[in-house]
Amino acid sequence: MRTADREPYRDYLEGTGLREYRETPGNLGAVLLYRDDEDDRTEVRTLSLWRSRDDIVAFAGEDIAAAVFYPEDDRYLIGRDTTVEHFDVPWAELAGG
Repeated sequence: MRTADREPYRDYLEGTGLREYRETPGNLGAVLLYRDDEDDRTEVRTLSLWRSRDDIVAFAGEDIAAAVFYPEDDRYLIGRDTTVEHFDVPWAELAGG
């Protein structure tokens, strides 16, 4: 996205995707990650933590590798990844024990 759209897009995501992540049972948190490039573009990623794969399915549908988009995303995004990567998290290590 254009760097100038960073804050409006953040506000938009707070009201759409991030809100839906957080309201889905089993979601343990969701954040936005930004990286500004030198060419007035900003890369944005969402990071969400989930209790289980079934909880991800409840949010995203059966094909959890397919990214979920919202109606106004085209207004902000210059390009997009259409797939999602999933990783297992060693929760015991996160909790310090």
